[in-house]
Amino acid sequence: MAGRPRSFDRDTALRAAVEQFWRAGYEETSVAMLTAAMGVTPPSLYAAFGDKRRLFEEASAVYFERTCEAVDRATALPTLREAIARVLDDTARAHTDPATPAGCLMLTEPRLGAQREVLRERLKDRLDQGVRDHDLPATTDTDHLASFLVTVLRGMSGCARDGGTAEDLLGIAAVAMAALPVPTPA
Repeated sequence: MAGRPRSFDRDTALRAAVEQFWRAGYEETSVAMLTAAMGVTPPSLYAAFGDKRRLFEEASAVYFERTCEAVDRATALPTLREAIARVLDDTARAHTDPATPAGCLMLTEPRLGAQREVLRERLKDRLDQGVRDHDLPATTDTDHLASFLVTVLRGMSGCARDGGTAEDLLGIAAVAMAALPVPTPA
């Protein structure tokens, strides 16, 4: 028996779940909130996605993939300063975009520490390349600098959630850029 066909678009429902988790976080989001946001019944939610935890895992994976695509585009820029400036600028604008919830699900949700670590590693890889390319001093501790940048990104997310504007976040980005070590002339 094939079962009853779904009466909703799974991808649309998943995007609605991402937004609900983004707005309220995992702990504060109830199944009732999810079904209302997704426009599905509880039995449909369970049949399509399993339980709340599995829905969160799938929703956050979709969100994380989009985040990584943006970070990868930024870090592919030719110089380290261009790359980090783009990451910070994109973050400021994304976190304050009126079309989405304020802040960032990945940077604020306690359950997504592993994803934040992947982001930190991607930034560290770009910083390491910056050292090799002489965009940073050879003595730069790229591990600590990557952690600093993730902390700045998390702070920008918190600021946006507290009502900060794009201008506020761009100011934070400018200060973070000023904190980047500059290479000494050869």
